[in-house]
Amino acid sequence: MKIGDRAPEVLGKDEQGRDIRLSDYKGRKLVLYFYPKDNTSGCTAEACSLRDRYGELQGAGYEVVGVSKDSAASHQKFKEKHSLPFPLIADVDKTLLEAMGAWGEKVMYGKKTLGTIRTTFIINEEGIIEQIFAGKQVNTKEHAGQILGATSSATPTER
Repeated sequence: MKIGDRAPEVLGKDEQGRDIRLSDYKGRKLVLYFYPKDNTSGCTAEACSLRDRYGELQGAGYEVVGVSKDSAASHQKFKEKHSLPFPLIADVDKTLLEAMGAWGEKVMYGKKTLGTIRTTFIINEEGIIEQIFAGKQVNTKEHAGQILGATSSATPTER
């Protein structure tokens, strides 16, 4: 996916088994962020950054949805442990990850592997991708600040 593309309507099921659709967020901007794994240091820092500034994000017209290939049960524990106020999609079959281009080859500890590429899509009120933060562009500890303060600082990234 790239800037200007329409995001898919069906996003997936959250940690409670509820269907999450793009149309659920019509009229609001959506921060759709993809992360590798619940309860790892970088993913926890990113989720907590979004949690800590969730009120500011909502005040600026954003809703937040996280996505990883972890199970719904894993997501429930992660949400409870860190008091996350937003839904987490359990994309265990990687449907959304692959559709959005957030699954692919990456280098971890000097070794090439397939996995989740940390990616955040900012989707406007009409469902169009406005901005993308990918890979090293994502500052996990300050990600909410990046979203709030950098409407134009992310380099357009094609996926």
